[in-house]
Amino acid sequence: MSNEYRSYLALSYDELEQLNLQAKADRLNRVAPDKIREQRIKYLTDEKHIKAVTVMFSDLEGRIHLLDYDKKFLINSYDNLTFDGSSIRGFTVQKESDLRLGIDWSAFYWVPADVFGTGKVLVFGTVIDKGGDPYSGDLRGVLKNYSDKLYKEKGWTLNAANEIEGFLFAGIDAENTFHQTGKFDFVSTGGYYHSLPLDPLRKFIDNAAEVQRAMGFGNEKDHPEVAPSQFEINYGYGEVVSAADQIQLYKLLCRQVAANMGYTASFLPKPVVGVNGSGMHTNMSISEGKTNLFWDENGQEKLSAFGWQYIDRILTHGLDLCLILNPSVNAYRRLDPHFEAPNQIKASATDRGSMVRVPIGNSKSMRVEVRSVAPDANPYLMLYSLFKTGIDGSTATVDNLRQAERYLPDNIYDAIADFRSAEWISTILGDDVKGRFADLKQASADRCARLLGSFVKGPEVQYHHEVYNQALWHAF
Repeated sequence: MSNEYRSYLALSYDELEQLNLQAKADRLNRVAPDKIREQRIKYLTDEKHIKAVTVMFSDLEGRIHLLDYDKKFLINSYDNLTFDGSSIRGFTVQKESDLRLGIDWSAFYWVPADVFGTGKVLVFGTVIDKGGDPYSGDLRGVLKNYSDKLYKEKGWTLNAANEIEGFLFAGIDAENTFHQTGKFDFVSTGGYYHSLPLDPLRKFIDNAAEVQRAMGFGNEKDHPEVAPSQFEINYGYGEVVSAADQIQLYKLLCRQVAANMGYTASFLPKPVVGVNGSGMHTNMSISEGKTNLFWDENGQEKLSAFGWQYIDRILTHGLDLCLILNPSVNAYRRLDPHFEAPNQIKASATDRGSMVRVPIGNSKSMRVEVRSVAPDANPYLMLYSLFKTGIDGSTATVDNLRQAERYLPDNIYDAIADFRSAEWISTILGDDVKGRFADLKQASADRCARLLGSFVKGPEVQYHHEVYNQALWHAF
C-alpha cells in the first residue's frame, strides 16, 4: 500500500534520543506515576501523527509479546485492557484465563520508524490478575514491586548493567530452519575486536548501536566478540527494572535490524560447538542516595563487607539459581571449561571461570559481576532472583565458601532437579510459579536428546523458548 497519503510520525534519530533521554531521566528521578501518566496521555492526545501504541510484556520464560492498540482506544481504555492469559505459555490455565494489562507509563519509548514501523510509540505493560492484584507469573511486576519496596523502606536503588553477547548468522530464518539444515552460517570470521569497517558484522553492529542510541540506552562501546560472527553492544548502568527492560529491547531491536539486513541475530548461548558461546554478564550494585554501598576504600578488592555478604549469599544458592540463569538445554553447552566457562561456584577478582567476579572499580563503579548468566534468561526473573538472594538469602556455614571446589551442573536435568528441590526458590517465587517454570523447562528438555554430545541437535534449537516458531508450541 502506498504511503503517499499518510502522515504518520517518523522522527529523526536525534529527536528520538532527546525524547527518550528525558523520559529515562524522569524514570530515574521517580517522577510521580500520576504525573507521568498525565503527561503521556496528553502527548498521545495532542500528537495527531501517532496511530498506535505498542504495549510490550514478557511471559514466564522471558519471551516477548507485543500488542498494538489503536491510540484513541488506548487513551479511553488504558485502565481496562484485558487479554487471554491461557494463550501465553506459563500463564493462566483456560478455566481462569482472563488477565488485565496495566500500563507502566514511566517505561515509555519513542521508537525508530525503520525498526518498529511508522506512527508508533512503545510502552511496557504490567500483568494484573482478575482480582486487580499484580499477577505472580509476571516477573517484571514482581521485580518492580521489590525494587520499589526497597527504595521506600531503605532508600536503596538497585542498579544493573548487562553485557549481552549474540551471534549474527546468514539468512533471516536461520534458527527456524536449523532442524533442517543442521548448521549456522557465519557472516564474518574476523574475531575479537577485529573486522573490516564495512563488513556485514560491523554494519550490523553500527546499525543496532544507532537504534540503541536513539532509544536512550546511553551507549558505551560495541565490538565483534571472540567467536566468528559474534557481537556485543554495551550500554550504561540503570535502575534494575529499566535495565531489564533494556535487555528485552536490545534483543528485539537486534533481531529486527538483522532481519532488515537479511540475517538472524541469535541469542542461543552456544549455537556452534568449537567456538566461544554467548553470555550475559550481569553487573550489580546497590546505592543509597549517591553512595555506592558496595564500595569500601579499605575493603578486600575495594568491595565493602556488605558486597562480600551479597556474594556469599549468591554462592550459597548457586545451584538453586542455576536454572534461572541458564534456562535452556543449549545453555549447558556454554558451561564448558575449555571456553572460559564461568562454571565454578566461587568468587574471584581475576579468575574468569568463577561464577562471580569482582571487577576493578571506584566509588561510583564498584560492582559485583555474575558471569554464569546466559543471554536467553528471563531478565526480570534473573535480576529479581539475584538481588533477592544477595540481599535476603542465607549464607552457608562452610569453610572457604568463596573458593570451594564446587561446580554448576553440565546439563539441564540436574539444574531442574536442583531447582525443584530448592526451598529458597519456593520462598522467593512461591510454589505455583516455581512449579510452572520447572514444568516448562522439563517439557523443553524432554523434547531434546538427553546427552548433549558433540554437536548441536535440531530439537535443541527447534524447541528453544526464544525461537519464534508458534506452530511448534502446541506440541508440548
